[in-house]
Amino acid sequence: MLSHEKVWAAIDALAARHSLSASGLARRAGLDSTAFNKSKRLSADGRPRWPSTESLAKIMEATGASLAELLALVEGRAALPSAARASVPLIGFAQAGAGGFFDDGGFPVGQGWDEIDLPTARVGDNAYALQVQGDSMLPLYRDGDVLIVEPGARVRKGDRIVAKTASGEVMAKILAGRTTRHVELVSLNPAHPDRTIPSAEIVWLARIVWASQ
Repeated sequence: MLSHEKVWAAIDALAARHSLSASGLARRAGLDSTAFNKSKRLSADGRPRWPSTESLAKIMEATGASLAELLALVEGRAALPSAARASVPLIGFAQAGAGGFFDDGGFPVGQGWDEIDLPTARVGDNAYALQVQGDSMLPLYRDGDVLIVEPGARVRKGDRIVAKTASGEVMAKILAGRTTRHVELVSLNPAHPDRTIPSAEIVWLARIVWASQ
C-alpha cells in the first residue's frame, strides 16, 4: 500500500544510493535545498505532506533513476536480488594507477582480486570497489574508506566520480563540466587544486555509486 512514509523513505534511499543527503539530492535536481527536509514533510497543522510529482520527476531525471526503480524503493524492494552478485573486486588506488589492471572502458581485468561484500544498494555487473589510501580526499573520504564505482553508468555534472588519466593518475573528484576538449574536476579536499584536464588525456570516468562513510 502506498503511504506517505514509504514515499519519503524512497527519496531518502535514492539520495543515499548516490552518496547524497536529502538536501544534496534536492540541489542536484534544481530544487530548493530544504525541499526534502524533515520539517517539510508535515504541514503547519501536522498533517502529512506528499512530495509533488514535479519533484519526483526532477529527482529521477537528476539521478537517472527510472519510475520502476523509484517504485521499487517505495515498495522496499531496493535490496540486491538473490541472483545478483554478492561481492565485487576490491582494488587499492595505487593498484588502480598501475598499468594492466583495467581495460579501456575502466573495467577491472584479470583474476585473484580481494573481494568485498556489496552494500544493499543495487549496482551493475561491472561495479567494483576502490579503497581510499592517504588523506588527499579528506574531509569527504578518509584513508581506508571503500568506494563502489560503476563503469559505464551515466555520468552527470555534479556526480562524484573516479577518473584515470593517460599518465596513470587515479583520482576521486566531482565532475564540474565536460566538453569535447576539456574535463573540469572539483577537488574533494580544499587543500588540493581543482583540475581542468584535456579530454584526450582522460582514459575513463566512473561514477561513485556508494561509499562506506
